Amino acid sequence: MGENRLIQGRYRLLDLIGRGGMGEVWRARDESLGRQVAVKCLKPVGPQDDPSFTRVLRERFRREARVAAALSHRGVTVIHDFGEYDGVLYLVMELLEGRDLSRLLEDNKGHPLPVDDVIDIAQQVAAALAYTHQQGIVHRDLKPANIVRLTDGTVKICDFGIARLGHDIGFTARLTGTGIAMGTPHYMSPEQIGGTEVDQRSDLYSLGCVLYEIATGAPPFDLDDAWAILIGHRDTPPRPPRAHRPELPAPFERIVLDLLAKQPEERPYDAGELGRRLAAGRTAATYVPTVVTGQPRADESAAHEIRLPAWTRGMTTGHKAVGAGLRAVPPDPGAALRGAWTAGARVAVLSRPAPDAVAALTARHHEGLGLARRGRWAEARDVHLTVAAERAALLGPDHPDTLASRYEAAFTLSRTGRAADALRAYTDVAAARARVLGPEHPDTLAARQETAYVLGQLGRHFEAHQGYTSVLAARMRVLGPDHPDTLRCRHNLAFNLSRLGRLEDSYRMALDVAAARARVLGPDHPDTLVTRYEVAYALGQLARWDEALRTYREVADARARTLGADHPDTLAARYEAGISLGRLGRSADALRLYRDLIEDRTRVQGATHPETLRARHGLGVNLGRLDRWEEALAEARDVCALRERVLGADHPDTLVSRREVAVALGWLGRWADALTEYRRVATARERVLGPDHPDTLASRNDEAHCLEQLGRGSEAVELYRRVAVLSRQRASGGHRPVP
Repeated sequence: MGENRLIQGRYRLLDLIGRGGMGEVWRARDESLGRQVAVKCLKPVGPQDDPSFTRVLRERFRREARVAAALSHRGVTVIHDFGEYDGVLYLVMELLEGRDLSRLLEDNKGHPLPVDDVIDIAQQVAAALAYTHQQGIVHRDLKPANIVRLTDGTVKICDFGIARLGHDIGFTARLTGTGIAMGTPHYMSPEQIGGTEVDQRSDLYSLGCVLYEIATGAPPFDLDDAWAILIGHRDTPPRPPRAHRPELPAPFERIVLDLLAKQPEERPYDAGELGRRLAAGRTAATYVPTVVTGQPRADESAAHEIRLPAWTRGMTTGHKAVGAGLRAVPPDPGAALRGAWTAGARVAVLSRPAPDAVAALTARHHEGLGLARRGRWAEARDVHLTVAAERAALLGPDHPDTLASRYEAAFTLSRTGRAADALRAYTDVAAARARVLGPEHPDTLAARQETAYVLGQLGRHFEAHQGYTSVLAARMRVLGPDHPDTLRCRHNLAFNLSRLGRLEDSYRMALDVAAARARVLGPDHPDTLVTRYEVAYALGQLARWDEALRTYREVADARARTLGADHPDTLAARYEAGISLGRLGRSADALRLYRDLIEDRTRVQGATHPETLRARHGLGVNLGRLDRWEEALAEARDVCALRERVLGADHPDTLVSRREVAVALGWLGRWADALTEYRRVATARERVLGPDHPDTLASRNDEAHCLEQLGRGSEAVELYRRVAVLSRQRASGGHRPVP
């Protein structure tokens, strides 16, 4: 491979960033999307001239690449593309800005990482493994070099599915005297060494080795001779981590030693349990294991003796060995708490929920709330979904604590672009609370109100209006017209009226609610300012941009006084003021505002925070309004790539940025490229929102306009016709305007 080589006419290799037994990793530019990516080039060195071997190899590569590409979790490296070019198999992945754990240790001169960093890495890797194991995938090659910590603290696992491929190809960093490739033993589980079948608990053993190393500075069996390392994994109890580093928390040491148990059934049975134990150990004064296992008797130990296979003889360092596929997942963790038995392990019988277990779940629930407060919505979502499932198993599906976790999970789902999932969750919570607490209990009404909000997110504004109206009537009966919850419902109703096109009604209701909140709560109360913010939005919808700008500025000044200049709500009002400036044709003023706002948001929230990216999006839009389209295109592409990495490819904000890329391409006369982007947006919105959602229909109209510009009039007319039919069907199918 050489610099500036173009693969498949799309991926331009820029500079080599890594080389190993599997091949090379290059920093590259995706010429189609204008983003930087990593390209891993895998070049077989075995008998590739054998046609049957080559055919099997290519098929295996495609199968393993598809497995990796199907994974979608913030803790797993994203695979964008894969294929073969000039005899070279390649993978296109997201470009990670960070350091793998082995390099972090090198940077730290071999010293262990800070304790808080170690535990944070452990929790993030456990969450990623819990997801991948649920998909039926075992990594088989977990090691520090395959775990990357990004500059923002996010931890990602790399190279899923590649270990088995590497074994088939025959790559190795070193060879034995006979030329037989062998694997590095430092992170191998005893069952991998023995050549027996492995399941998800083998990954947990490897993770235990990784955690031991980053916590103490060396792997558990740090010996020069590979054979001695194998024997250590098989026969020797590891030295307790606190013997190397006394300041390590005792609960964490116990977890690591449990991960390094010789028998798989003596380890945590899956990564979900590991995550729970890490969270409990972080918040509890004493460590309480979820599952209590007995020590094996002498005869049991003999029965489970691991015999080292012949291939281990003469083994040297190099890439890891690989094992077989995932076995059936052991029983549900809740079984232990109901006095049942897990496969191969004796557990303590508990007749009622253990107070420590309940307290641990409460602590994790609050951890999720804290993550949400800091805007870390994806992490908060994962915590709440897990805690909700565990509370259901421990306390019952209709227990108030279970429903509270399910409610918070729904909230985070709505904030991470998964509105349809949030709708199902809120609907279930509302039904359960109505059954348990009553249909007009405040908690039931809260769930019903959030259901209406998510319906609005999905573009089902008529149904949202019906939901808000019903909840408002109940709140008026139960709480009265001036109760803060009643006013909150009226606020949401005003917001939804604007989405139904009833702009004057929305404006008048928002004014009324703002006045009521000022009377009840005070003129500078955050809720009052939220409604005044909505008044400004309604003014903008009515094209009264001078008034909207003045109101946004007043809200920003009031928020700066009461909440602080750097508060997210203050920054949000400044952002909307920028929109008003742009609408008034004052794009130069808007550019200055957005540049200052981007600087402040980067300082307060980080360069990749969704709101920082929103400000950058506003900057790009105004560059276009000033006819600086090349700059606008570059900004839109950068923001789109970052949003895709941070929020996901189908998140509404990502799709808005992709549309902005298409708009810029169109203004630059690059209509064929613009058509590609418009179609990607339309296809994604159709998949996520449905074919008749207003945003989907708008995207199809964009696509039709692009076809017109390309001289493909008949295709454009047909697409316009389809959009019109879908619009009429939507209007006549329960989505008609509110009377």
